[in-house]
Amino acid sequence: MSHPDEIEDSSAPLIEHLAELRQRLISSVIGFLIGMVICFTVATPIFNFLTAPLCQVLAERGQDCDLIFISPQEGFFVAIKVSLLGGLMLAFPWIALQMWRFVAPGLYKNEKGAFLPFLISSPGMFLAGAAFAFYVVTPLAYDFFLGFQQFGSGGEAVPGEAAPLSVVFQGSAQEYLNLTIKFIVAFGLCFQLPVLLTLMGKAGLVSAEGLGNVRKYAVVGILVLAALVTPPDVITQVILFVVVYGLYEVSIFLVRRVEGKREARLRAEGFYDDEDDFADGDDLK
Repeated sequence: MSHPDEIEDSSAPLIEHLAELRQRLISSVIGFLIGMVICFTVATPIFNFLTAPLCQVLAERGQDCDLIFISPQEGFFVAIKVSLLGGLMLAFPWIALQMWRFVAPGLYKNEKGAFLPFLISSPGMFLAGAAFAFYVVTPLAYDFFLGFQQFGSGGEAVPGEAAPLSVVFQGSAQEYLNLTIKFIVAFGLCFQLPVLLTLMGKAGLVSAEGLGNVRKYAVVGILVLAALVTPPDVITQVILFVVVYGLYEVSIFLVRRVEGKREARLRAEGFYDDEDDFADGDDLK
């Protein structure tokens, strides 16, 4: 039974909770719009930064890093997409703060202490996954894609023979941005796996033993995920599989630690008594 002061007073009627939720959501949207406007004003430098993996691969092949707009409105939509992604990342701390201030009054003190570290680590893990995708996976993917270019000899065509075919990359800025964002978001979400499973373990929804028992199914699921979110490049798929499977094993370790701490706490409170259990087992014999 909890103490009266263990949970904050929250006797407001439902309508007041809904009004507060509305206020928090409005504040979150305003913060996102402000972040989006800020990123829109510097959309060109952000996009130039995002093209670094492609430009690096093209430079290694002796090609210029030139992207084109294939429609008049494409430049505007590229700026909007860059602003959406940048605005969301820029405003995420503010949005998380608003959500925390809404749910915190309804949590016990021990629940706050358990939930807050995950709220802080989640954006950190997303940024780690995004950085891994941007600096490791994306260059490998574009190196694979650009390997299918064909360069003609550049000489005069021989009479009676077809001229050598030259197929050279002329990328659409919007298509490049779409693929790059796909990599960043996919890997950022994959890196949330330890946070999600550890939080579920803390809530008692999963156990380290259960996660270990379904390891073979997890391997199949990770292989399917690698095939879906990466190009048909074996190296990139292997990298994603190794990383995500490693995160799965880290999650099992973290859940086991959470269970160990919970068991130690319960034993200290007198809920566990191994000696009595052992004695009871001897009596049954």
